[in-house]
Order: sequence, then C-alpha cells, then structure tokens
Amino acid sequence: MQEKPLPAPNESPTLHEAQALVDMWIKTYGVRYFSELTNMACLTEEVGELARIIARRYGDQSFKAGEVQDPADEMADILWVLLCLANQTGTDLSEAFRRNLEKKTKRDGTRHLNNPKLKNNTQQ
Repeated sequence: MQEKPLPAPNESPTLHEAQALVDMWIKTYGVRYFSELTNMACLTEEVGELARIIARRYGDQSFKAGEVQDPADEMADILWVLLCLANQTGTDLSEAFRRNLEKKTKRDGTRHLNNPKLKNNTQQ
C-alpha cells in the first residue's frame, strides 16, 4: 500500500485541510468511518479523558502514578473524532466556525464586556 503524505511537522493545516487529511487517512488506513453513533460515543469518551486531566491539573484531585498529564493529545483526539463526524455529516467546519463566530459576535458583542462578574479578574 502506498502511503500518502501527511503534513510536515512544522505545517499547521487549516480546518478544511484537516478534514481532507482525516478523510484520506480513514480511506487509506482505517478501511471506513465508524458509524456516526459510534463516533459520537468515541467523542464523548475522549472529552471524558480530557476532563479527567483538567480535573486533576486544575481541580482538587491529584494524578495517579503513571497517569497521562498532558491534555494536548486528548484535545487532538477530540478534534480527530469531530473532524470524522463533520466529514460524515457533510459539514464544512471552516464555514460552520465562521458562521458561529459571527453569531457569537452579534449576540455577545458587548455582553461579556459589560458583565461585572468578569471585571477585575486576573485570570487569562
């Protein structure tokens, strides 16, 4: 089987390119997409794994010996499954993100700026 090129380590694919890369990988190495329902369950599982890391890093629990502590891989797993679901449902995530940002800007353009709960907060 001929391997298809993946992006170079210093390249950052756009959402559109990432969707195409995932589709190419699935068709080359994955045989086929899992069903949408299975991928939704996988997405939920990956979010739970990220939640565990966040709870231990920023919450009251501590990490167990040998437990993964870096959220980056879990975030990438979440993005992977989300890209799969987007491909399966015919969703252009670049366009969906653009529309969502526009919606949030119209709806919340001043709401957060005027929220006294967010004033004088040193958190980034």
